[in-house]
Amino acid sequence: MAATNRSECPVNLAVEVLGDRWSLLVLRDIMFAGKRHYRELLASDEGISTKVLAERLHRLTDTGLLTRSEDPTHKQKAIYSLTERSIALVPVLVQLGVWGHRELGADDRLSRYAETLDQGGRPLWEAFMDDLREAHLGARMRHRPRSAAGRNSFGPTAL
Repeated sequence: MAATNRSECPVNLAVEVLGDRWSLLVLRDIMFAGKRHYRELLASDEGISTKVLAERLHRLTDTGLLTRSEDPTHKQKAIYSLTERSIALVPVLVQLGVWGHRELGADDRLSRYAETLDQGGRPLWEAFMDDLREAHLGARMRHRPRSAAGRNSFGPTAL
C-alpha cells in the first residue's frame, strides 16, 4: 500500500489496494479456479500480459494479500497462496459476481459459483473460506463441514 493515502476513507483504502484492472481477477483465479503458478495465472481468459501479471503478483504480495513460496517440485517455480486478508474478500467477490450476472448479463455458466455461494449465504461462504484456509494456509478447520461449493465442484469457473 502507498505510504500516503488519498484519504483514510475505508472505500478509498480498499480501492487503493484493489482498484486496478487486474488485482481482483488474479485473486479470483487463485480463489475460485485453483490457479497457483505464474503460467496458470497468465492463461487468464482476460489476457493479462506477463509484465502486468508480474507487477500485480508483486503488489498483491507486498500488500499482504498473497504469499510466494518456492515450489518443492520445481525450484524455478513459485507457488502463490492466499492469506487470511485475501480470504476475507470471498463475500465481496461473491457479491461482485452476483451483481455482474444480474445487472450486466454475465455468462450463466461463469456465474454459477457466485450464485451458488450467494444462495448458500454466510454458512456456505464460511465453509468455502475454511476450505481455502486449509489449501492455502494449511489450517484445518474442524468445526465446519466441508464446503459444498469446493473449488472442484463446478470446474474452472470464474465469478
